[in-house]
Amino acid sequence: MAAAALLVGVVAAPAQAGPEPGGAATTAAAGTAGELEAPAAGAEGAAALAEAGTGPGRQGRHGVAWALKETGERAAGSRFRGLAAVSRTTAWAAGSKGVVLRTVDGGRSWRDVSPPGAAAEGLELRDIEAFDARRAVALSIGEGEASRVLRTEDGGATWTETFRNPDPRAFYDCLTFFDSRHGLAMSDPVDGRFRILSTDDGGRSWRVLPASGMPDALPGEAGFAASGQCLVAAGPRDVWLATGGGATARVLHSADRGLTWRVAASTLPAGDPARGVFALAFRDRTKGIAVGGDYRTGEASPQAAARSTDGGRTWRSAETPPPAYRSGAAWYPYGTDTALAVGPTGTDVTADGGRTWRPLETGSFDTVDCAPDGGCWAAGEKGRVARLERR
Repeated sequence: MAAAALLVGVVAAPAQAGPEPGGAATTAAAGTAGELEAPAAGAEGAAALAEAGTGPGRQGRHGVAWALKETGERAAGSRFRGLAAVSRTTAWAAGSKGVVLRTVDGGRSWRDVSPPGAAAEGLELRDIEAFDARRAVALSIGEGEASRVLRTEDGGATWTETFRNPDPRAFYDCLTFFDSRHGLAMSDPVDGRFRILSTDDGGRSWRVLPASGMPDALPGEAGFAASGQCLVAAGPRDVWLATGGGATARVLHSADRGLTWRVAASTLPAGDPARGVFALAFRDRTKGIAVGGDYRTGEASPQAAARSTDGGRTWRSAETPPPAYRSGAAWYPYGTDTALAVGPTGTDVTADGGRTWRPLETGSFDTVDCAPDGGCWAAGEKGRVARLERR
């Protein structure tokens, strides 16, 4: 079974779904509107985030913390593993049961912009990439035709299906974009190699790239559709692919938009279908972090994070890793060494490029993303979406 397929069933029991929200304003669960705001941009925001993780058990009492946003009754029945942070005010979340949400007011209100028919078909929307408040591309995962790409140009008012996987052997896990035109999606191995899908028109059309430049996959190796971060890009041409399920958890790198790849072993747990690298984040073409472990509840993940300073050629274990499995990671845009990692048991922060991690909070999230203006968002089970805000 593909590693991504295993994750389809790993979802906490959702709350009962209710009627669709009508876009009415809602108040942030962490406090009344106006009490909290996103951290200041620049060095001040980076310093506040670093201070927030200065010791275990502080639970975000210093600096910044996650402020939960009310997303509506229907969203409570969905688990959001797809997340796109456009800015402090604008974000998209995509999840199970075909649900897509969008906010343009910092999370005070959310509009249900789910693709028509997605709920009826039970689409698992595990990744979403947004260019702005109107344009976004979402990925539905699964075997065969369950893997689809959908695109909107009007804020989710309408969606166009631009790819439906015709190969029953393929299972697409993640997608990423280099810019508003060029992007890739990746599938678990087909005929012994990971399959790469490419677009050069913003996701309007897609083609499968030749497999000749892709190294052979290990037995049992696959990607994890856990946070939309098993395939990530930095700059105009560099892209990295995370794997698990095999004897070694690996990271593949391409410097030519997916045509040719080299492979490196990571230090994260491996040797089991539930173990591997679940998420990657690269600040630039050299500095990267990897997080993961063993996603099964109660299983130890003693080496849940690693870092690279040479573009993924080599990886070193974190000296003080997160205390458990982590499924998502993101660099804070200010402060060259500050990043976040999230998982079902909490959020951790690093202020030294991934050498050491410290607890921030214990709430459950599956994915995290930070916008260029310093707006950081997290999302996860039971409709949970939060923005990083000052206390």
